[in-house]
Parts: sequence; C-alpha cells; structure tokens
Amino acid sequence: MVMRQSWQMWQSGISPQDCDDIIERIRHQKAENSIVGHDEHSRVYGEYRSSLTRWVEEPDIQDMLWRFAREANRMAFGVDVTDMAGVQFTEYNASMSAKYDWHHDVEWQKNLAYDRKISVVVQLSDGNYYEGCDFQFEEVQNPDQEALRCKGTVLCFPSYLRHRVTEITKGTRYSLVAWFEGPRWK
Repeated sequence: MVMRQSWQMWQSGISPQDCDDIIERIRHQKAENSIVGHDEHSRVYGEYRSSLTRWVEEPDIQDMLWRFAREANRMAFGVDVTDMAGVQFTEYNASMSAKYDWHHDVEWQKNLAYDRKISVVVQLSDGNYYEGCDFQFEEVQNPDQEALRCKGTVLCFPSYLRHRVTEITKGTRYSLVAWFEGPRWK
C-alpha cells in the first residue's frame, strides 16, 4: 500500500526580507489573546493555548499563501478546496509561556457546508532568536525541525492532522497561519 505524502514543505519559500516586511506590517496592529473556536462558545484557553493573534486581511499576503496551498494540493493532497477561511499572524512570546497544545484545524462539531481542508504555516522568525516553540505532528512523521525553524519556510498539510506548538522558553516567534476550505469532509 502506498501512502500519500502527509505534508509539503518549502524551505525558504518566502524570502527573509519579505518575512521581515510582513512582521513590520502586521505586528503593530491590535493583538488579541488567542482563542479556540469562532462563535459564542469560543474562549481563551490559557493552559491549552496561549499566544497573541492578529487577523490579516491583506490581499497580497492572502494571494501568496493561496499559491502555496494550491501547489501543495496539486502535488500531494488532491482535495476539493474552493476558498480561504482566514489568515492569522501569531506571536508566541516567552514572557507568556506561549504554546498551542494538540489540536486539529477542522471544527468537526459545526454543521456547516464546508470544512477547513488545507492548513498553511509560515515561519516568519529566525529560529536562532528563540528557544522551544517547535511545531510537531502527532500521528505522522515530523518535518526536520531545523528546516521548520528557518525564516521563510512554508509548511502545508491536511487540516485534520493533529499538531501542536510546544512552549516557547526564550524570545519571540512570529508565524502566519492560514486555512483553505472546501465542501465538507466525507
């Protein structure tokens, strides 16, 4: 039995200068404590998730991420993806012991006509300037951590894969996270 690739990664998919530009454009916007969920039941999970988020509605950033999602889908996933669900600029700061425990990006309990299908994570920070804050998958082989920590690395994966970001112990890590959706998983 042949198993499909569970993720796609582009090391240096985005130039370091573009990463710095994105950080400067977005980090000055008003940040909010990260939440889990997007409705009246949403709440901040300090023990489960602690980070700061800013929502990105800049077309050039959205278009860039859409290109990576489409290419990953063409190369490996082959799922029905029709639209972008959102882009989040996430700040993990050691002063708040930021992390995000095991989760998946599909909201299985919602009764909607669509689901998140592809998740995209962009490493905006230089991995030499923080400690901890490692991205990990639970059920599939993890990409090389050194490559994941390189500024500009882009990781795409099916949104149903469980993953986490371990606690940051020193410094600050910035990332972009985007979700692309399509008709409900069957």
